[in-house]
Amino acid sequence: MFMKSMTGYGKAVCELPDKKISVEIRSVNSKQLDMNIKLPAVLRDKEQEIRSLISRSLERGKIDFFVNIEYLSANENYSLNTAQAAKYFNDIKSLSSELKLMLPDDIVSVLVRLPDVIKTPFDEMNEQDWKAIKMSVENAIEKLDEFRKNEGNVLQKDIEHRITLIAQGIPQIEVFEKGRVQQIKQRIQTHMENVISPENIDKNRLEQELIYFIEKIDFTEEKVRLKKHCDYFLQTIKESVSNGRKLGFITQEIGREINTLGSKANDSDIQKIVIEMKDELEKVREQLLNVL
Repeated sequence: MFMKSMTGYGKAVCELPDKKISVEIRSVNSKQLDMNIKLPAVLRDKEQEIRSLISRSLERGKIDFFVNIEYLSANENYSLNTAQAAKYFNDIKSLSSELKLMLPDDIVSVLVRLPDVIKTPFDEMNEQDWKAIKMSVENAIEKLDEFRKNEGNVLQKDIEHRITLIAQGIPQIEVFEKGRVQQIKQRIQTHMENVISPENIDKNRLEQELIYFIEKIDFTEEKVRLKKHCDYFLQTIKESVSNGRKLGFITQEIGREINTLGSKANDSDIQKIVIEMKDELEKVREQLLNVL
């Protein structure tokens, strides 16, 4: 039993002597792997390595990845990048003028929080620190993957139940099949007799036309194919890899057979069963949008 959701969350915390690093990763459904990575300046040169770690473990999904650094000790050995601060100030002033807005009273506190305005000794990451942070990154990814597995397990049980309900509709249809044929024969004969007097009806020709019409609306092949598609779906969902796309293709085939059953039904009781099948299949399709 193996299915993964594309929705997940993972968090890991790395405690270093002078700082605390929090790593968070979230994912939602997407057709491809789409990564949005936000890193503090000190880790920007590690972005490509982090992307590689994520892509090796997570096949698809829209990924949001964040790293936050909390410094635990005060340090007076910092430098102020006045040129960078002045550039930020001029840009903000220009924007405020263009939008006809007042500059905030606490503009200085805003400026010092912007990237590269204040440089501290912590702005350089040594290799030992990076190894510890990398382990936290891997840990967060593993937690997200575990979350996906647990969520996928819930999805799998629900989807299997709905596909089983669709398959169970096939013998329910068969209950009404014999009566359906008799009703169609009776209906055609009644219409004929309303138009042509009984003695003028060619019985042999009428029987031939009835046989032709009944063969045309026979859906034995559709029932067989629908059963095979449902069995194949339930077999595929238990494979050792998550097969969201493949399962989506199988639901398309299931949908075609159900639609053909409905178009050939000519019976209100069978139509009700077909509508229930369609309803279950639509719920399966919605669930599969979030399956890896």
